[in-house]
Amino acid sequence: MANDIMTVKDETLTTVETKIKEMQETGGINLPANYSASNALQSAWLILQETKDRNDKPALEVCTRSSIANALLDMVIQGLSPSKKQLYFIVYGSKLSATRSYFGTMAVTKRLQSVKDIFAQVVYEGDEFEFEINGGTKRVIKHKQTLASMDSSKIIAAYCTIMHDEGKEYTEIITKKQIDIAWSKTKMKVNSVQREFPEDMAKRTVINKTCKMYANTSDDSDLLVGSFNDTSEDIDKEEEVAGEIESNANGMVIDIKADPVTEPAVTDIKEPEKKQPATSTGPDF
Repeated sequence: MANDIMTVKDETLTTVETKIKEMQETGGINLPANYSASNALQSAWLILQETKDRNDKPALEVCTRSSIANALLDMVIQGLSPSKKQLYFIVYGSKLSATRSYFGTMAVTKRLQSVKDIFAQVVYEGDEFEFEINGGTKRVIKHKQTLASMDSSKIIAAYCTIMHDEGKEYTEIITKKQIDIAWSKTKMKVNSVQREFPEDMAKRTVINKTCKMYANTSDDSDLLVGSFNDTSEDIDKEEEVAGEIESNANGMVIDIKADPVTEPAVTDIKEPEKKQPATSTGPDF
């Protein structure tokens, strides 16, 4: 079995590295200057060796090579590193899914054109908070806090602002009621974390929503945005079946038609679909 796993490693990583090299040579992707795809892949592989499904079976034994390769490809296209907690891997049936943390979401968003910085804040009862809407765009014009108002049990809203190089802003604001609705829909066991660290969890929620909306309305490459969407946190993911995970794919796919540990790998590259304008179908943040 160990030899089989090593064969999977060699073939899968070679396939991904070859595809990344091809895309770099044709100008399909531009990785961060300080990002090593090879190091990220090796780090990811170490983590995958310890990753198991809900039945405690190793991911490398139950997941198809195609899904493993595509999860790794999505990671590299976005310039993410699992060792920095920017994404993690989850098994759904026979499919491996790469899911970004909000650290990773912020890192990818900063790679989009003209993005200079991202910050998020919570609004407490008693804060002086004002915002305006101009042409459909929100802008926070005043937020004044005091030590007395900073009470985690009295959060009333959260907001995230993406700053452009030109001084422009993109802001999303969500109320505590909207945050609670989003939290209530998740099947993941984070209720205790939400109770213990409500400020951090509220910021994560608004950051994910803001960055997702911004990415899907940006002019950046379909390939990068497609991978961004493929690895977004989904509040219902733990209940999805493998077929539903596949149907959400929107980026370039490496189709390795092989059993995880027995058949030789064959690649078939599919071109990414054009991204569609962002639409709202209810809380997905």
